[in-house]
Order: sequence, then structure tokens, then C-alpha cells
Amino acid sequence: MLFNSLQFCAFFVIVTTAYYLLPWRRRWQMLLAASCFFYMSFVPAYILILLVTIALDYYMGLRIAASTGKRRLIYLWVSIVSTCLVLFVFKYYNFFVAASTGAGRLLGMRSTLPLSSLILPIGLSFHTFQSLSYVVEVYRGRQRAERHFGIYALYVMFYPQLVAGPIERPQNLLHQFYEDHAFQIENVVSGLSMMAWGYFQKMVIADRAAQYVNPAYGNWQTQSGLTMLLATALFAIQIYADFAGYSSIAIGAARVMGFELMTNFRHPYFASSIGDFWHRWHISLSTWFKDYVYIPLGGSRVAVPRHYLNLLITFTISGLWHGANWTFVIWGLYNGLLLVGESIAAKWWLGRGRLLAVVRRAVTLVLTLIGWVFFRAPSLESALGILHKIALDTSLRTSEVVASLLLVTGDNRGAAVMLTTLLLTASMLAMELRREMHPVERGRMPSLALQSAQIVLLFQVIMLFGVMRASAFIYFQF
Repeated sequence: MLFNSLQFCAFFVIVTTAYYLLPWRRRWQMLLAASCFFYMSFVPAYILILLVTIALDYYMGLRIAASTGKRRLIYLWVSIVSTCLVLFVFKYYNFFVAASTGAGRLLGMRSTLPLSSLILPIGLSFHTFQSLSYVVEVYRGRQRAERHFGIYALYVMFYPQLVAGPIERPQNLLHQFYEDHAFQIENVVSGLSMMAWGYFQKMVIADRAAQYVNPAYGNWQTQSGLTMLLATALFAIQIYADFAGYSSIAIGAARVMGFELMTNFRHPYFASSIGDFWHRWHISLSTWFKDYVYIPLGGSRVAVPRHYLNLLITFTISGLWHGANWTFVIWGLYNGLLLVGESIAAKWWLGRGRLLAVVRRAVTLVLTLIGWVFFRAPSLESALGILHKIALDTSLRTSEVVASLLLVTGDNRGAAVMLTTLLLTASMLAMELRREMHPVERGRMPSLALQSAQIVLLFQVIMLFGVMRASAFIYFQF
């Protein structure tokens, strides 16, 4: 059940209405049942896997809280290993087999490991990390072990953020299921406003950009360098609008019912450095890796070489989290190397001023675009080939410009499609630039009348320019 489908719209209205009509003590039961139904709408059988990991981590949380000494650490590792084993079997097993087979050939050995035909359960990486954060926080003494199994299951399965985040911490979300959220028109309008913005980003921006990106990357060998440059720039827009759009819909749907989920994006393409970019992009995941990988490794409170190694390890694992492909590993390592380079350069960087600030943002954007090539390309060979085309085969000759513009439709309509996509993208970035320069705090939102007008306007734009064919969100595959 995709967020951008009519089925979800009906589901959302029914669940939200039932939530406010039911007595407070029955709401969690309805939300849990609705979340199970939502997850089962994709592949019904895989809810059993989710329930097994929920039961395991719930029990281990109780055992950690009730134990002392080394037993607590044992229970923690049982939870971590068991939960990660499920992730490995479904997501990384075939990648491991392929890697071991390749290594075996180099050593003159033959691998007999069979490949798996299992389908990756949707959102497995997201709810795995959310469940792990609970167990670790209980072990650290920052979260009381949840004794209500139903509430804990709802914490993992809460439908707005179940399949693609934000990856919530127990301190932020668990207690909200015990609170009586009275109907407030401010929450409803604010939530619907966020959902409308998310649908605009997904259906008008991301899905339109995909119409150019997919054929270009799908047949990159026959495209010009200019076409691949435009496709890479549009992919940067696509992946941002797609995932930020999902996050806005999720946060908005939860807010309509009075729940507050964490912010997941903060205008990342206005970042002044790669480090700043990762403080703005997929915030729930980047802070997860910071708290549970980078800091336990020693963070920056170690010798400089070890600090750099910690960065590389953290970002390489982050890349692997995104997918079982060497392209993601290289993408993560690439970002880690950029952060190491920034850390080294910062010791000699003395420049200030508006012009240098613009240069820093431009350089950050270019470096980010290079990384997106590895993220989008199906293989390392194709990623390197695309970068080679962009670097050495980009020309502004009239014939290549025309061919690039006509890629989508193959005729003169292609120029209109491209111009429309670019203008809509520019409008999104202009609105985000305004929010970047004049941030609006939660307690100082625009009036209800203005927010309502924005909702109506956004849905009119969606009806005029949106891609009405429901397509999966990019991060569902992770």
C-alpha cells in the first residue's frame, strides 16, 4: 500500500477517524492492527519475520533490565546478533556469496554456496535499526524496558514510519503511545500541510525527474556526456524529493493524530560542506550511526589517525546499509574520504566571506553529485563509465543539447517536459531556500487559514503536474 495510492488515502482517513472516535485506552490496539494490515498489504507472510524480531528484542530488553554484570552484555549481543542475522539472510547473503565466489576464484578455489531466492521484506533495514536502538538504549540505562508487549510492537510497527523511517528512538516515540492525544485542529491542518508538501515532492518533482533519469541511466552507454550530466543532476533532485517527500507524508500523517516524529531532512542541498550535508540528510539514520557506531568506535576523542579510521568505517557501513552492492559500499567510503579530507583541510582553511561561502556550497554540491553516480549506477563499471562520459564527453553542441532535451519523448514535446520539470524543481528549491533563510518554529506556524490555502494550492499543482501512476518510493528497497 503505497503512500501515493488511493488505497492509502482511504486507509489514512479510516484509521485517523477511528483513532479519534475510540476511547483512549483502545487506540493503541487499533493502531497496531492497522499497522499490521498496512505491512501485510505488501507481502503478508513477511509479517511473521517482523513479529519474531519484535518478540526477541522485547524479551531481551526485559532480560537486560532485570540482569546485572556480564549477563546484561550477553543479552545485548544475543539481541544484536539475532536481529542482524535476519537482516543478513534476507539482504546480504547473496552479496556475501558473490563476494566469496569472486575471492575464491582469485585464490584458485571453488565456492559451492547456493544463492538465495528470498525476497527482501520491505523496510527491513529501517525497523531492524529502530528495534536495535531500543535494546541498546535499555542496556545503556537511558530507556526503561517496555513491559507492555503491544505498545512495544506498536513502537516498531507504527505505520507512518514503518517501512522507510524516520528511524525513531524509544525516548521520543514510546511514551507518546501512552498519551491521550485530544483532537486539535492545529495538528490536523499542520499534518495535512506536511503531507501535501510530501505529495508535491514525490508526485510532481521526484516522479517527473524519474522520467528522465531512468531511461538515461538504463541505457547510459548510448547517451552523451551532457545527457548523463543532466540525468545525474535530476537524480539528485529525484532521490531527495522522493525520500524527503516520504518523510513529510509520514511525519504529517503521525501529526494529524497528535504524534511527533523527528525531522529527517533539513534542506541538504544548501549545505556548506559534506559534514554539514550529513547533518541535514536522512538525519535519523546519520544520528543512528553516530550514536551506535561512530561514538562506540571512539568518535573524535582518539588519536587523529584513529578518528579518520572511525569515519571511514562508519560511512562504509552506512553505504552497505543502503544496499547489497559494491556501488553502495564505494559511495559510503567516498563520503567517508570526503569527511577525512575536510577534517584535514580545516586546519589550513582560513577564508571567510560571502563569495567563499558560495564557493564552498558549490563545491559541496559537485562532490555530492559525483557520489550520487555511484548510488544510482547498477555497477561499479557503469558508474566509472558514466563519470568518464561526463568528464570527457560533455559538449554544448546544438545537436547534443537537442538530443538531451528530447530524451523523454523523442520529439519536440521533450523540451516542454524538461522545461516544466526544471521550473517545478526551481520552485521547490526556492521555497526551501526561503525556509532555510527564515525558519519557522513549530510553535510559530502560519495561521490555519494560510496553511489551508497552501494545502489546496499544493493539491491543485499535484493534479495539474503530478504523475498520477503510483510508483514505489526509492528507499523502500533498503
